[in-house]
Amino acid sequence: MNTINTILKTIVNALEDKKSEDIQLIDISEVSTIADYFVITNGANVSQIQALADNVEEKLAMNGIHPKSVEGYNTANWILMDYNDILVHIFDKESRGFYDLERMWRDGKVVDIKTI
Repeated sequence: MNTINTILKTIVNALEDKKSEDIQLIDISEVSTIADYFVITNGANVSQIQALADNVEEKLAMNGIHPKSVEGYNTANWILMDYNDILVHIFDKESRGFYDLERMWRDGKVVDIKTI
């Protein structure tokens, strides 16, 4: 059974496997209808950012979960992976600071990734 917490844990583990930087999980279910959760992280370079996205996609596919869409993979300054209730944002450092989703979505609840 693929509960949302199981999916979130799989995403976080996949990101940690590839040495993702500063993973943030924000519950936006009470402030938006676009998704229930944002997973926000960044990588050090294009290759790592693409490897992070590849690993998330691969690990979830092993459980029969596939993204509705993936945007930004080729340029890899901001890859957006849409898993319906979960949106995964993988940035380069500069773009993460520029777009500052954590500030934009500060009305959401930050979730400690160790509790999922």
